[in-house]
Amino acid sequence: MTELKNMSAQNWISPTLSVIVPTFNERDNIAPLIEKLEAALAGTTFEVIIVDDNSPDGTADLAKQIATHKPHVRCIHRIGRRGLSSACIEGMASSAAEFVAVIDADHQHDETILTQMLEQARAGSDIVVGSRYTGEGSSQEGFSASRQKGSELATRLSGLLTGKALSDPMSGFFLLRRSLFNQIVPRLSREGFKILLDIIATGNRQLGRKLTITEVPYTFRPRFAGESKMSALVVAQFLGLIVSQISRGILPTSFLLFSLVGASGVVVHLSVLTFAFEVLDFNFANSQLAATLVAMTTNYLLNNELTYADKKLTGRRFWTGLLSFYLVCSFGTLANVSVASVLFETHMANFIVAGIAGAVMSVVFNYAVTRIFTWR
Repeated sequence: MTELKNMSAQNWISPTLSVIVPTFNERDNIAPLIEKLEAALAGTTFEVIIVDDNSPDGTADLAKQIATHKPHVRCIHRIGRRGLSSACIEGMASSAAEFVAVIDADHQHDETILTQMLEQARAGSDIVVGSRYTGEGSSQEGFSASRQKGSELATRLSGLLTGKALSDPMSGFFLLRRSLFNQIVPRLSREGFKILLDIIATGNRQLGRKLTITEVPYTFRPRFAGESKMSALVVAQFLGLIVSQISRGILPTSFLLFSLVGASGVVVHLSVLTFAFEVLDFNFANSQLAATLVAMTTNYLLNNELTYADKKLTGRRFWTGLLSFYLVCSFGTLANVSVASVLFETHMANFIVAGIAGAVMSVVFNYAVTRIFTWR
């Protein structure tokens, strides 16, 4: 047995490059992608790390099956965790290779430029990005007209953080030294979908210098199989990341989304308050209580879909989560109603201003506590 172990150790060649492939419902894309990577990286020692968020279509099962006869393929099967950024971070953190790359599973990224990207990194670039917007690169084939315009707008917004050093900060196709990743990973956000933007902004800030970035052009291709993951959630989380990075990471993306939901809750709150107070002729305290309960319910629904999409509560947990949300927020509600009532009854503010003061007061408390008890 010892002899067999020694033989295995002698035959093992450590990979130079780990290719991280985050997946959710990408079963039909996995096998052909691995074949393309094998052809593109012939002559390079590499491994493919599939990081799957417990896809209901059996993506992880297929990846594990492939791994039984392809030792350079392995799967991280995540249970109870979701999100592209956190999947990329987990995959890169599991690598022992000198370089790590991230590529989408849908075949829209051109795997044939990986060797060129690796050469640029070996030549000294901190990060090498596959770009749709430089040189002969193009995104026309892979995007609809509306998606193209949205991508261009997002690129301009991203320039607030990256300057003009990068033509495609929204790219999900990039390569970097693992040593650089190890330096900045403690400060990376695990929320959202645009990990490259976070890596660049965090790296520039943490290292006290501008990262050296090289771009390699490629043509963005149509999706091979499956459906796009683009949604209103992705847009909201991207905008949250922009604001979070502008605040130098002081405000986490989830807090910004929670606050956005809270702002919508203020609109709901004031609408119900006005209706109860002026139409139903409730006294102010009862109007404020009714408005608070309705706003809490809508806030829970939106936070479950938006802020904590990676921890979304379903089935029985949805209802226990709602009860937990009510219970936790009831402490903030007591302060909310008390402060608003005092402001109104002492004539320090009219009912609108008093209602806003009470609603705003509980936002920070509710965010901190529900993160621990409801979406833990």
